[in-house]
Amino acid sequence: MSVLIAFSVTPIGTGENVGELVAEAVRVVRASGLPNHTDAMFTTIEAPTWNEAMTVVHAAVAAVEARSPRVSLVLKADIRPSEPNRITTKVNSIEHHLA
Repeated sequence: MSVLIAFSVTPIGTGENVGELVAEAVRVVRASGLPNHTDAMFTTIEAPTWNEAMTVVHAAVAAVEARSPRVSLVLKADIRPSEPNRITTKVNSIEHHLA
């Protein structure tokens, strides 16, 4: 199985500049050792199981929650029995078709 989760954790009530607090969530993701990618809007992780993926998401939210009175979470998941490394192969497929 392969679980891809794209999520965004946003602290609320901490002011307009949230980069420092969002970095706490990304730090948790990177420490997990799971394949991941962060862009301007979301962090995507790939895990072999739903539980492993959600454990990392929960820990990332908790890291922001520790420094913010309120937290917003947006999450999108793609769960399917397939080979690992979809975090890369899905993007490579699109690039191949664009070439």
